[in-house]
Amino acid sequence: MIRYVLRRVLTMAVTLIFISLLIFIVIKLPPGDYITNQIDELRAQGETASIAKAEQMRVQYGLDKPVLYQYGAWIGILPGHDGYSGLLQGKCGWSFEYGQPVCTVVGSAIGLTILVNILVIIFIHLVSIPIAIYSATHKNSVGAHAVTFLGYIGLATPSFLLALALLYYLNRWFGISIGGLYDPKYANEAWSLNKLGSLLSHLVVPVAVIGLASTAGMIRRLRANLLDELSKQYTVTAKAKGLPPGKALLKYPFRIAMNPFVADIGNLLPSVVSGSAIVSIVLSLPTIGPYLVQALKSQDQYLAGFILLFVAFLTVTGMFIADLALAVLDPRIRLGGGK
Repeated sequence: MIRYVLRRVLTMAVTLIFISLLIFIVIKLPPGDYITNQIDELRAQGETASIAKAEQMRVQYGLDKPVLYQYGAWIGILPGHDGYSGLLQGKCGWSFEYGQPVCTVVGSAIGLTILVNILVIIFIHLVSIPIAIYSATHKNSVGAHAVTFLGYIGLATPSFLLALALLYYLNRWFGISIGGLYDPKYANEAWSLNKLGSLLSHLVVPVAVIGLASTAGMIRRLRANLLDELSKQYTVTAKAKGLPPGKALLKYPFRIAMNPFVADIGNLLPSVVSGSAIVSIVLSLPTIGPYLVQALKSQDQYLAGFILLFVAFLTVTGMFIADLALAVLDPRIRLGGGK
């Protein structure tokens, strides 16, 4: 087990290096960069003094050097700007738009993003698993058709549209403001029980909105998997031998039906991050989604690159967790691949 974990950690590190190179190259594919765009705007306004200063910044930040040199500086194997470049040294790069290190810009946003994503994943499983079990064990009943219909509605409703509707009607009918992650009066205050309570109350709507589409999809897939397992011979034999219905369902068919969803954890984490970007903008959530959208628009390369690499890190970490969970969930799976 220890040997397997070490091998996977090494593989994850190599994978992230290749992903970082690919991310940086893709970000640099469009012509120009943040400083070049600023120079073009200043030239259009006729500000020659500012143009000279911008050109100096271009040299200072190393944007006049080849792409591979800029990548090496960002990673930390080549000298970069003022010690703020170097992922291998624990530094995230420099944000041109905010004029600060990337870690300073998105430091708090990363923590809130992880919190929101964990709550969304918990919400998805807490809601979808009981509904899918009920729908599979009460096939062709009125309740099963009702939850299937609700699942189709959730699958077809865009998350940002639902967020806008809740934002408007909750404020109009009940006077409740759900924008942001806490009330405005707590914005500059230190953390307290009141601020934590405001945070938790504001998280209810974003978590439900972001998780609704994935919940609807998971209900449909888990129901189909359960129906397939419940019709197999081992389930029929277990019931014939007198195994209690709950145990006959949860011990074998449910565990096997959950395999695809456990294996999909690696894709679920980044999909929740990317899928919540527009919802975060609509609900004014200080997560990394709005930062990523703005960084890509302004070609703030180090900020965009770090956020995309963070999403890639979530992906490979999720896949690693999924492999370990699959071995625990299904005794037919063995990590070593031996006899």
